[in-house]
Amino acid sequence: MNASSDKTPPSAATGLKIETRSIDYVPRHERHGKVWHQGPFWFTGNFVLTTMITGFTGAALGLGLVYAILAIVIGVGLGTFAMAFHANQGPRMGLPQMIQSRAQFGLRGAIVPFIAVIFVYIGFNVFNVILATDAINTVLPGSRAPWYALMIVLAVVIAVIGHDLLHTVQRWLTYVMISVFAVLTVAALMTLQADAAVAGAHFSWSAFLIQLCAAAGYQISYAVYVSDYSRYLPHHTPSRSVIFWTYLGAAGSALWLMSLGAFLASALPSPDAIGSVREVGNQLIPGFGTFTVLIAVPALIGIMAVNCYGAMLTGISAIDGFVKIRPRLKSRVIGIGLVAVVIFLIALSIPDSYLASFNTFVLLMLYFLVPWTAVNLADFYVVRKGQYAISDIFNPAGIYGQWGKAGLVAYGLGMVSMIPFMSLSFYEGPVARALGGADITFVVGLGVSAVVYCLMSRNLDTLAEARAIAASEALLEGQRS
Repeated sequence: MNASSDKTPPSAATGLKIETRSIDYVPRHERHGKVWHQGPFWFTGNFVLTTMITGFTGAALGLGLVYAILAIVIGVGLGTFAMAFHANQGPRMGLPQMIQSRAQFGLRGAIVPFIAVIFVYIGFNVFNVILATDAINTVLPGSRAPWYALMIVLAVVIAVIGHDLLHTVQRWLTYVMISVFAVLTVAALMTLQADAAVAGAHFSWSAFLIQLCAAAGYQISYAVYVSDYSRYLPHHTPSRSVIFWTYLGAAGSALWLMSLGAFLASALPSPDAIGSVREVGNQLIPGFGTFTVLIAVPALIGIMAVNCYGAMLTGISAIDGFVKIRPRLKSRVIGIGLVAVVIFLIALSIPDSYLASFNTFVLLMLYFLVPWTAVNLADFYVVRKGQYAISDIFNPAGIYGQWGKAGLVAYGLGMVSMIPFMSLSFYEGPVARALGGADITFVVGLGVSAVVYCLMSRNLDTLAEARAIAASEALLEGQRS
């Protein structure tokens, strides 16, 4: 491992400060942090009750426990693969995740994936605040609105202080979550009828692939902001280290909680995230289940802060493509505040049964994000091989243009190609119907989008781009070289 990746420059060693940057480039002299911090950050980011709910999917469709866990392992493995390789873009480019899409979609064309991404951020935070309030109401029943407001405000404060506090909160919560949920997992194995859960080894391709897609889609959803939290790492941080620690953290927590969710759903007659955790924990030690539910609340607030921060960056990036925004603290605060208000209003207005539609939400999210992740990764690793003119990403007259034809066409064709394979509660494509409801959309979407983008990028003017990259490097870092 490159030693520079674990050294913190003096400018970053002066204690926790309010972050002032937003969508702008992070100069290399400001880079700091340790690459291994990506592990606990994404472990806790994924160690929330919404992750456990994803593991309920297969059992709810009658899939046996062994097959459900197998589907989870494959889905998490594939989905986290995409996420971890996005993380490597942060140190290389020094930019938040979604603004990098301008290189493929154009300065204004990038608004197409941005809209889908903001939908993901807000949707997840609505689920998270509802679950966190359900947890609190187990011991403090009453009106939900004040709890919504309190938790959203706490998430906003963490997000406003920004990147370094988010890393600190997530890192320390990791130790707490591992300790408490290790005991809960042992309790589940000791108190529930594991034999009965394993014996019901029912299999169907439809249920198996839906569980697999749910797990993969859940992991891919983190790809939309993974570089937001690696962009401050030193530029020469080894790629393998960034990818390894991100993968280890995100996959480890997902495999644990989704598998635990599948076990609970197979062994309990009416599983739900809050009730199941309370029941299992309280059977081991009276009150421990309730304690575990309450301990899960800080982790939900933490990931809400991460989502608010990411939604702010994506929203500012979208607006900046049409109306120039000066990246500063004020724009960050306004952006985070607006996101928080929207989350609060939606949480107030939706029925309690909204959580029952979680699986549909995850699948829709998968459909919208798969073409984007295919295009973005194909561009970074195959077409441009990590070389970008960073200053041109912010320049309306730069080499990436206003509307990126290759990216937009690849995204559109990827979406269209998936329609016959979609399997939703309100729509089933003809191919999915022929396959008995089996959903293989993400494989189709990834392949079509990546291939179309690479083919349309064959005539890229590499000489012009090389000149632009050299000019950008001189502009951004020349004074400190």
